[in-house]
Amino acid sequence: MKTIPIQEVQEDLAHYLTMAETETIVITRQGVPAGILIGLDDADDWWEALLLHDPQFQARVAQARKSLREGRGVTIEQVREHYDLPPPPQPRSPEDSAHVPPKE
Repeated sequence: MKTIPIQEVQEDLAHYLTMAETETIVITRQGVPAGILIGLDDADDWWEALLLHDPQFQARVAQARKSLREGRGVTIEQVREHYDLPPPPQPRSPEDSAHVPPKE
């Protein structure tokens, strides 16, 4: 984690966005933490980041967990059975990938 004054971040935002892909950047204003710059591995990560900080989403997750602890809820297996969905594909074993011919 690096701490950078806001003036430096403003001068070279692209540089600090690149840095944020591998470490968290704490942005300070007059020496006091004012924000955090967090890099995203891919373009869809922003949605996950937003959800994780959304109070309504957190409340819904807490309610769902409470319902499950109280014995209410449905397993993924029950959903698959109810809608006649096939089971998920099985992960490939390491032995399977050992027999893949090399690309030329």
